[in-house]
Amino acid sequence: MLHLSDLSRGERARVVGYSDPEAPYARHLTSLGLIPGTELRLVRYAPLGDPIEIEFRGAHVVLRPKEAFVLELERS
Repeated sequence: MLHLSDLSRGERARVVGYSDPEAPYARHLTSLGLIPGTELRLVRYAPLGDPIEIEFRGAHVVLRPKEAFVLELERS
């Protein structure tokens, strides 16, 4: 399994699941549409690594690294 921190700028990955699906932030990301099978692209890291900007389904979302860590990914 990969996490967003394992990706480089511009890389694409697919959501496999969540490390803790019941965590409040995992439920929030699910409600935004980051469900298993969703492809995303890492747009950029902020200069100090926090936050991380991703794009999926035409939307741009900014996540803190600790919030993004619940995402489990695979390269697409």
